[in-house]
Amino acid sequence: MSWGTELWDQFDNLEKHTQWGIDVLEKYIKFVKERTEIELSYAKQLRNLSKKYQPKKNSKEEEEYRYTSTRAFLATLNEMNDYAGQHEVISENMTSLITGELTRYVQELKQERKSHFHDGRKAQQHIETCWKQLEASKRRFERDCKEADRAQQYFEKMDADINVTKADVEKARQQAQLRHQMAEDSKAEYSSTLQKFNSEQHEHYYTHIPNIFQKIQEMEERRIVRIGESMKTFAEVDRQVIPIIGKCLDEITKAAESVDHKNDSQMVIEAFKSGFEPPGDIDFEDFTQPMKRTVSESSLSNSRGDGKSEPKFGSKSKGKLWPFIKKNKLSLKLINLNTQVWSLIEGAGPEDFSNLPPEQRRKKLQQKVDELNRDIQKEMDSRDALTKMKDVYVKNPQMGDAASVDHRLAELGQNIEKLRLEVQKFEGWLAEVEGRLPARPEQPRRQSGVYEAQNASGVNSCAQDRESSPDGSYTEEQSQETEMKVPATDFDDEFDDEEPLPTIGTCKALYTFEGQNEGTISVAEGEMLYVIEEDKGDGWTRIRRNEDEEGYVPTSYVEVYLDKNAKDVHKPLQKISE
Repeated sequence: MSWGTELWDQFDNLEKHTQWGIDVLEKYIKFVKERTEIELSYAKQLRNLSKKYQPKKNSKEEEEYRYTSTRAFLATLNEMNDYAGQHEVISENMTSLITGELTRYVQELKQERKSHFHDGRKAQQHIETCWKQLEASKRRFERDCKEADRAQQYFEKMDADINVTKADVEKARQQAQLRHQMAEDSKAEYSSTLQKFNSEQHEHYYTHIPNIFQKIQEMEERRIVRIGESMKTFAEVDRQVIPIIGKCLDEITKAAESVDHKNDSQMVIEAFKSGFEPPGDIDFEDFTQPMKRTVSESSLSNSRGDGKSEPKFGSKSKGKLWPFIKKNKLSLKLINLNTQVWSLIEGAGPEDFSNLPPEQRRKKLQQKVDELNRDIQKEMDSRDALTKMKDVYVKNPQMGDAASVDHRLAELGQNIEKLRLEVQKFEGWLAEVEGRLPARPEQPRRQSGVYEAQNASGVNSCAQDRESSPDGSYTEEQSQETEMKVPATDFDDEFDDEEPLPTIGTCKALYTFEGQNEGTISVAEGEMLYVIEEDKGDGWTRIRRNEDEEGYVPTSYVEVYLDKNAKDVHKPLQKISE
């Protein structure tokens, strides 16, 4: 099956067909190009969708992603981002393996087609030229034959006429012979031209045209094979990313299976647990007798006072509703308000988080301590790195000036010292919340902090300041009552019986230290004091001046003289130092 033998006379149709094949190839290239644009657009939309629902950094929304269900959703968003990446891979591979390759191939194909049909036209022009030469030779032979016949007839006429001279007859005879010779020459030329044309025509239709058409056929077949291979590549590009897309879907399924409703419920408890005890029973008030209200620590009824009777505090068995403000029993009206709005004013509350419920305060303090410890570790790592750099500069002065890092080392030392002070402060508050340290008798300051919290809570409506009566109605008298003021001498019995820590040695202040933070104590240079707790690695030593004054000072500010046999806290300082 060859186009050269079967389609020897279909030159124009083959030219149209091959042009149609190139148009089909260009149409397929355009199709693939639009597919790549769709894949890119789809990938972009998927990425934008994933980004749109990603939690914002340092926002409340980010905190919500600690639950297993929201973490699974976050994993789904991340996998969708990877899923979009695979569609970008599809677009890139189709562009490079199909669109780019076929575009170059089309240009080559056009050049090859142009060359083949140029050869075909040249062959046709050659055979047409030979045909024209044959026709010209044939017409000339025909004309000469006719001229020879006329000359012969003229000679015969002249020869038969008795009136014509012999010279005229001879002239007619010579002319007739000349015409016959010319006819013979034209015949020979026509015969030669005819043989040449037949030879050229045979070679044209059996050699040149078949070869040219065979090349055109091979070119067209390569085009068909190439477009088939491109279609196969089109499918393979998709197939190659199916395993990765499958992994993305498997990860989404795995994230969905990791959702734990029990764990999420427990996290809700940890997030919102206040640490308060439920209110106790409300005591019966007998109005037939003189008014006598019994106020219970664990009852909401003690949040109001009538100004005529002193509040009564429960024993230790009642429990403490405000363990983070020890030795100071507040009105339960403030407890109720703080429970409602602690999450709203959390960001603008006091530094010790005393505006939060106990459990939430403990968590916040612990987070703050952990954060400060991480900062300290970073500063220490930086200091160690600079110290090593300084050692290198000392050993190899050509690499740098060792004195150039001294300023930075001093700054790091100061930063570490400040961070340790902060850690000590927050650890003190944390220990106070967890009951590890006794509350300090700073009643006036605590009352001031309480009233500040009350003022912050005052943005609520008046309806929140009113207590409901036993029958469910509100009374104006109750809404106008003031908070109960607790005398500074009313402390919990549990703190009155605590024994002071024994002394374990003495120390001498090397520098003056201004203890401005809670839990610290001010010392003067050269002052002798008792040591009641060694440095536990945080850079602080606990000391005592007398039975009422004790606190923490930086270990680097004192010179410690330990005496493990010294246990008498009332022993004179002069004797201990001796």
